[in-house]
Amino acid sequence: MVGITSYGGYIPRYRISRMLIVQNMAWYFPVIMAVAGGERSVANWDEDSVSMAVAAAYDCMTGRDRKELEGLYFASATMPFADRVNAGIVAAALNMREEGVVNADFSACMKAGTTAAISALDAIKSGARNNTLVVASDQRRTKMATMLEMFYGDGAAALLFGNKDVIAEFKGSHSVNCDFIDHYKGYGKEFDYSWEERWVRDIGYGKIIPEAINGFLAKSGMKIGDFNKVIYPCYFSGTHASIAKNLGIDKQNVQDNMHNNCGDTGTAHPLVLLVAALEEAKPGDKLLVAGFGQGCDVMAFEVTENIKKLKPRMGIKGSLARKTELANFQKYAKFRDLIVADLGIRGEANPNTALTVLWRKRKMILGLVGAKCKKCGTPQYPSYPMCVNPECWAVQNFEDYEFSDKAGKVLMFTGDMLSATVDPPAVYGLVHFEGGGRTLFDFTDCDLGQVKVGMKAKMSFRLKHSDEARGFTGYFWKAVPQVEGGA
Repeated sequence: MVGITSYGGYIPRYRISRMLIVQNMAWYFPVIMAVAGGERSVANWDEDSVSMAVAAAYDCMTGRDRKELEGLYFASATMPFADRVNAGIVAAALNMREEGVVNADFSACMKAGTTAAISALDAIKSGARNNTLVVASDQRRTKMATMLEMFYGDGAAALLFGNKDVIAEFKGSHSVNCDFIDHYKGYGKEFDYSWEERWVRDIGYGKIIPEAINGFLAKSGMKIGDFNKVIYPCYFSGTHASIAKNLGIDKQNVQDNMHNNCGDTGTAHPLVLLVAALEEAKPGDKLLVAGFGQGCDVMAFEVTENIKKLKPRMGIKGSLARKTELANFQKYAKFRDLIVADLGIRGEANPNTALTVLWRKRKMILGLVGAKCKKCGTPQYPSYPMCVNPECWAVQNFEDYEFSDKAGKVLMFTGDMLSATVDPPAVYGLVHFEGGGRTLFDFTDCDLGQVKVGMKAKMSFRLKHSDEARGFTGYFWKAVPQVEGGA
């Protein structure tokens, strides 16, 4: 049996009310008042498509051995690197093995996530691989006071496909590919360019999605009434409803498009909606999911009894529940680099990233891998030639030890108004890990007034620095104190 063996999701902590955007920008473009309802997710200033993909991937791999992964496909339209395997960064953050695996990027189309999923399933069905992790993530920047600013949201989803312990059996797929341009982003451009909305609604979503779904039904011999949930992205609520009506789908069988509490998360959205459906699914349920973009991919799954055995995880439901309102529009605009602010002299340093050091220390930097003394069992990060235990002092007698998935607690912290940061004050402190080991980390997804000594903390893969002059993005791990509204 081939299908989904695990799932995970990540929606950023921050949400911004669309009404807040209207209150600040409707003077410039009053039409946005027509879509002022609900809220959209907003990535923190130190998050991007890669960091969110890592969060979703870790969630998906809850209770599973990451060393057993045989491949990782990363789908995104907002990858930080044009000539570097972005999936490789995610794999390094997961501390995957480097031999015998296939890592690949899927991009340039909103259905890249479903295309990656079909490719992974085909590889498993052929016997070429036993499992592949598919992660989709997007953090799309938009111009201010536009409909896209109102429609888009940030988020990620991950699905593990395999042939053992399948929770949702793959029942087939069908694809329609055509060069229908609802929007595009030209090479070197910062923002998407969108065509006229009626064209996108009526000729795009309204025709292509039903055509692909009807094509799948004809190919498989199944009927639309066989499915407990039909899942497809469309941020036009009226069009979303009319597609269901035209296909003869009962209202209760249509998966909510999450427009009111998240927004459209780009390449991730079909998988985000699928994860949300799996969180509520029961054995025997049949799910149909479609991904739209220069055509449409359609996949069908049937939920098995194994879904009852899946370990608890954050998922989409948990991510939506942990929200914190971003009530400051200027902060939102700065997080998106839509306004220019002075970081001061300390923010002017622009060191060249030493790629040789990054290679030698890749496990330590990207995987948060330290060392554990083989003699006394003491973990330490970063690793040194000598054990830090004063009763041991063993030399060069270590094994790798992963800290990324270890829980910790705050030993001490401070708020620094002099450090260059987009969201002052910079909060950082000492974290002690369960099982041993402690080190200094930047804190994120928290306000200074919320942090307390002794508070639990977990690690999160984040954007550490951006070298604008050379086009390089650096990543490292930060601590997330478990405050109310935090992760």
